[in-house]
Amino acid sequence: MVSNYLNEAGVEYETFDVTQKPEVAAQYEVMGVPVTILLNEQGEEVKRSIGFKPDELDKLVREVV
Repeated sequence: MVSNYLNEAGVEYETFDVTQKPEVAAQYEVMGVPVTILLNEQGEEVKRSIGFKPDELDKLVREVV
């Protein structure tokens, strides 16, 4: 659902399975799924949304795009 939303919004993103990439999950302190983490060009976290909340995702996307 998050992927569909981001596709429709034209946002470039990457997905991963935390069970397959635990090092990435640990790096970003992912404790639950789904989680959407927006990064800047330096790879630093600028925003985070836990769960699928379309209104919150829309706000996050507008803030960073």
